[in-house]
Amino acid sequence: MDLFTQAVLYLRPGGIMMLPIIIVSLVMWALIIERAIYFQKIEQRDISLEQAVELMEGKLTIPIDELSLAGLRARMVANFLKARTGSPQLDLSILEHCTLRERPELRRYIAVIAVLAAVAPLLGLLGTVSGMMTTFNVISIFGTGNAKAMAGGISEALLTTQSGLLVAIPGLYMSIYLSRHAKRLEDRLDEVVLTLKRFVS
Repeated sequence: MDLFTQAVLYLRPGGIMMLPIIIVSLVMWALIIERAIYFQKIEQRDISLEQAVELMEGKLTIPIDELSLAGLRARMVANFLKARTGSPQLDLSILEHCTLRERPELRRYIAVIAVLAAVAPLLGLLGTVSGMMTTFNVISIFGTGNAKAMAGGISEALLTTQSGLLVAIPGLYMSIYLSRHAKRLEDRLDEVVLTLKRFVS
């Protein structure tokens, strides 16, 4: 018996409420993986703060097109070098614009991941209510003597609750982890901005 068949047999007693829980789980993990890859990319290919200073001073030469494809500090320096005019007031506005363009990208999808993680146990609870209603309907028709008929509703109630929690717990953990990672990158962005302001004259 293959893994897919086993999964179907396991999830089938949960009824129709398993479908939205599975969809929420798939979307949530797709966004988590996208964020993890993005954070890894902008950290691995980044330059140090010392290199950023050397680029601004002209002591280090890296093509701007190459910098634009690298990490967070490198992108900030590249965008600023491409756009700066030599006018202090205008250059400060350009620097602020570059910052505003980078900052939302760091927090992208993190709130959505947290919402999906919070929705999953609610869907599980809805499945619990649906399963218990099924059980009570069986009891009202057959009484408590038909354990097999009652088992379907109880299975639905327990399985949806379990599945909702299995989706929610790692999802909440990952949303907190990604949020903290984004905060560290925002601090790095602020550090670069303060450094670049020294060269606006």
